[in-house]
Amino acid sequence: MAEAHQAVAFQFTVTPEGVDVQLSREALKQIYLSGVASWKKRFARIKNSILTGVYPATPSSWLVVVMATVSSMYCRIDLSMGLICHIRRYLPSCHYLSFQHQTLLSAVLFSTGVWFSGILLCRQSLKLLLSYHGWMFEPHGKMSWSTRVWVALVKMISGRNPMLYSFQTSLPKLPVPSVEATIRRYLESVHPLLKDEKYRKMEVLAQAFQQHTAPRLQKYLVLKSWWATNYVSDWWEEYVYLRGRGPIMVNSNYYIMDFLYVTPSPLQAARAGNIVHSILLYRRKLDREEIPPVMALGIVPMCSFQMERMFNTTRIPGMESDTLQHLLDSKHLAVYHKGRFYKLWLYQGGKLLKPRDLELQFQRILDDPSPPQPGEEKLAALTAGERVPWAKARARFFSQGKNKVSLDAIERAAFFLALDEEAHGYKRGREDSMDSYAKSLLHGRCYDRWFDKSFTLVVYKNGKVGTNAEHTWADAPIMGHLWEVMTRRKEKTQFSKGKPNVNPKMPKLQWKVIDSSYRVAKALADDVDFHCFQFSNFGKGLIKRFKISPDAFIQISLQLARFQGSFCLTYEASMTRLFREGRTETVRSCTRESTAFVRSMMDPQLERLQLFQVAAEKHQQMYRLAMTGAGIDRHLFCLYVVSKYLGVESPFLAQVLAEPWRLSTSQTPQQQIKMFDMEKNQDLVSSGGGFGPVADDGYGVSYIIAGENLITFHISSKFSSPETDSRRFGRNIRQAMLDIADLFNVPANKVAN
Repeated sequence: MAEAHQAVAFQFTVTPEGVDVQLSREALKQIYLSGVASWKKRFARIKNSILTGVYPATPSSWLVVVMATVSSMYCRIDLSMGLICHIRRYLPSCHYLSFQHQTLLSAVLFSTGVWFSGILLCRQSLKLLLSYHGWMFEPHGKMSWSTRVWVALVKMISGRNPMLYSFQTSLPKLPVPSVEATIRRYLESVHPLLKDEKYRKMEVLAQAFQQHTAPRLQKYLVLKSWWATNYVSDWWEEYVYLRGRGPIMVNSNYYIMDFLYVTPSPLQAARAGNIVHSILLYRRKLDREEIPPVMALGIVPMCSFQMERMFNTTRIPGMESDTLQHLLDSKHLAVYHKGRFYKLWLYQGGKLLKPRDLELQFQRILDDPSPPQPGEEKLAALTAGERVPWAKARARFFSQGKNKVSLDAIERAAFFLALDEEAHGYKRGREDSMDSYAKSLLHGRCYDRWFDKSFTLVVYKNGKVGTNAEHTWADAPIMGHLWEVMTRRKEKTQFSKGKPNVNPKMPKLQWKVIDSSYRVAKALADDVDFHCFQFSNFGKGLIKRFKISPDAFIQISLQLARFQGSFCLTYEASMTRLFREGRTETVRSCTRESTAFVRSMMDPQLERLQLFQVAAEKHQQMYRLAMTGAGIDRHLFCLYVVSKYLGVESPFLAQVLAEPWRLSTSQTPQQQIKMFDMEKNQDLVSSGGGFGPVADDGYGVSYIIAGENLITFHISSKFSSPETDSRRFGRNIRQAMLDIADLFNVPANKVAN
């Protein structure tokens, strides 16, 4: 008996005369081309490692140094001051090496040593220069002579045409603040939130901690900062994200929206083909390190380490802690549509499929009339529910057989794609259109997003797109960078043209398990109260004319909008990517100065404008301190982790980390890369993104300052809390922004514009 295996490169038949082997030329050709593509990637990684390893020098600069040294020898000038002769004495004697050859080899070794020494000197010099942050604290538009000299030196040493990871070893380490400074700033931040008696108790706890417990904990933390690349990031990833046992849907994952006004193609398959192709071109550049690092002010490099795990990454559930699985490469996509999972190959013969070829595959999935397998439709809700039940189900049902093969196809995919059956997006005249769009991206139906993947790309029926991103592997600006490149890339046409070149096999995944987490996820999703709106009365253009930071203006407006007789602990995310492997820090934006201004708005006798300006300046000072490693919360968090390792109980740290963030805020970065003039292409404005509420009785607020005259807010809360209402808070924000603008005596028509 003989079996024909069409999916392999040969067929064989056993006969009395022997084994008859029939080779398939096409299959062998595809194997050969795939192998060539794989080896090209390996060589590219080796080349990039060399170029990054010697930056800011280049291999050609080594040749220049060698030639200069050898040339000086022929001119009887010893630049080595006798070192070349010293090196020659230690070379092994060999009849193949003449005296001249030994001298030449010694010169090459000396030149190489000088070259490497120059590289190390440049890197250490650059690291010292990048440790200077005085430029951040200077008045806007003014630059001291010391900063001008610093800028010139940074430009001179930074080299030209850096690759993505060229500056990683030159970035300074995140410094550990002193305990005294952190305690002082902490007490200052909670003073306006606590009544006098509670504040005095907290002050006593803080002083006892500073005198008795903190010195021992701080020593261990300083030791870690010497040894580790970053004293915060690994513990932050493990204890804040991976060890969380609750649902990551809503509680951790966040979303990003498409263009606000335009949709490049109303055809779902065509938009999916174009957008996936753009993402894969970005991944190719990422693998080749051809993406330039993000530079603050175009001068100061930011850490790029978070970008390493953007693709081919999945969060794997565990009983006590999850893990991140990251692969170097993945050649397929996991696709979900109408309760069915598909594995879609992205390459043919080692070449990336073109948009038209991808469109064909997506259209085949959309046209597939087959029903889901038993238990398949709601399977992804396992990733939306509690982590322990998911870990148990994974160990029990996905350890072998078809289930394991199918799960591997998802977890080892480049990313996850959901072809949604609904239509979403901004609709003029419909205030709730953006609300439903946001909720769809944040949690969907709880079973049509694979929340464990690094990100899920959602393509809607009307061509709108969006993404839901897992938070462990990176923060929102990293996904924002991909999103800007992906959505700003000029898509081919509204309707993809041309005939498909290939028709790769597209298997449908098989399952044999019933979802057990759907009810938990559904209850969580139904409780999310979301409101998304555009504030178009004015934007950063007018705010900058007030000589106020737009971010400070919005943060103080949020305090005014939230005020109901008392204030709450407020979280604003700031980045620490000026340091190696830096992630985020907290800006406690509810300050004594901002609360004084808010109270002044209830008293017409007070000088409101002056109080507002003082509050805005204080906010900027807090933000700068957070960015430069002088924040409060990451230091206290790490001290708490050390205390747990040492078995030391600290009432102060326990109370600090138990305080709820009833107002959690974040700004979505805009135009991290300058691909076009936003003012000349206002139709390409982004909608930004958002996240779920952090506290059960609090708000989550994300905003994007999109251009000169538009700010989009994303507000989340919970229906179950009688104290919150997202729409009401949205109205309060709008009114607070207008009330503050009125303080500057701007004519009503200018505010309206």
